[in-house]
Amino acid sequence: MASPSPRAPLAERVEELLAPGGPLPIVAAGDPVLRAGAERYDGQLGPALLARFVEALRITMHAAPGVGLAAPQVGVGLRIAVIEDPAPVPEEVRVARGRVPQPFRVLVNPSYEPVGSVRAAFFEGCLSVPGWQAVVARPAEVRLTGADEAGRPLDEVFGGWPARIVQHETDHLDGVLYLDRAEPRSLAANQAVLERWAQPTPEKAARELGFDLP
Repeated sequence: MASPSPRAPLAERVEELLAPGGPLPIVAAGDPVLRAGAERYDGQLGPALLARFVEALRITMHAAPGVGLAAPQVGVGLRIAVIEDPAPVPEEVRVARGRVPQPFRVLVNPSYEPVGSVRAAFFEGCLSVPGWQAVVARPAEVRLTGADEAGRPLDEVFGGWPARIVQHETDHLDGVLYLDRAEPRSLAANQAVLERWAQPTPEKAARELGFDLP
């Protein structure tokens, strides 16, 4: 008798997760799946199930709403993430943050490395840490490598806000939350960010809350 495939339990879990339909439940900080580091994707779900899972991630990201979502955020420890950003922001914000529209994309087994030494700091939030934001200094430009859902190679340089998105989502796959990289004194409730720190850059927040920017 053949031994059960080690991939079967993971595929079965994903099938169960998808069964109800609609947006998937998002895992909150404190769940070990967000800290474990995700398993490299190597066909564990099969093409049809992978396509259904990717579509569920897209639906969940839109419903949240967010501009990115990683598989561990729905309890699945695989190196898969999705991103999409229509960037509906004022021109002043677009210029300051380099926030330009990004089409829907699937990142499979992504990794990144900085391009140059310039760092940019902005308030950042996370669907798995609801209600809060903090300033995170990240490389302003990164080279992202990996593949898409069809296995086509990805090797692309991202700058501005798209660079921040791909770093944030790839970090999730390594068991890293944005809070691990954040300036602790900048931590603010969403309402405080909306009322006090909605400027295009966090310079005022840095002065009044007492933290340094790069």
